Amino acid sequence: MRDRFSTGVVRVLPVLLAALLTGCTQSAAGTDGGTAAVKPSGARASGFGAVFLAVDECSSFGKASFTEVPCSGERAAARVVARHDGTTADGPPCPATTDFVLHISEQSRVSDEDGDGAVPQGYACMRNLQPPHPGDPGGGGGPRTIVGDCVYGSGSGQVRETACDGTGARKPQYKVVKAVVARNRCPLSTALYVQLGGAQPVGCARPL
Repeated sequence: MRDRFSTGVVRVLPVLLAALLTGCTQSAAGTDGGTAAVKPSGARASGFGAVFLAVDECSSFGKASFTEVPCSGERAAARVVARHDGTTADGPPCPATTDFVLHISEQSRVSDEDGDGAVPQGYACMRNLQPPHPGDPGGGGGPRTIVGDCVYGSGSGQVRETACDGTGARKPQYKVVKAVVARNRCPLSTALYVQLGGAQPVGCARPL
C-alpha cells in the first residue's frame, strides 16, 4: 500500500495534530506499496525498443527484479504508462492510476550484455495488464493517493491507504472526496486534510 501522512486533522484538534501530520511517500517511497528495484540484465533486450522499459513496453512478473518481455507473451504482467530518468524525488509524478513503480538501476556500457548501450537511472510507472488495479480510486495501493482513495490512522499522526471496500488488512476510516489548492477550499464536512501533491495538493477527506 502506499503510505501517506496526512497534512490535516480532525477539526476539533486542528493545531495540535496538524504539526504531527506531514506528507509521506512510498518507496518511490517505500517497499510495501508495490515498488521494486530493477536490475536489468542489459540495456536492450533483443527484439525490443532502444530504451529499457520504454512507454508501452511490458515487464514480467516478479518481486525483487523485473525483465522486459513482449506485451503479447504469457510472461507479461504490466505495461509502462510513463518513463522518466533520474529518481522519483526529482522527476515528475507518475499518472494518478499507476499501480506500482519500478526503480531502474543505472548500468554502464561495460556491464551491458550486448555492449551496445547503457541504462541510466530512472523509473517506470506501471499499470497491471489484468485486475486488480491498486492504483484505481479506492483500490488501496499504488504510489499516489488520489480522490476516491481511503485511509486509516496508523499512529503518530500518520495515515496509510487501504481498500475502500474493506477487503484490505485494515478498515478504512476516511475517504478523500475532493482535491483542492488550499485547505479553505475543502467542504465543511472535511475531517482530515491529506497531502496529495500536484496542482491540487490538498485532499479533503471525510470520515466513514
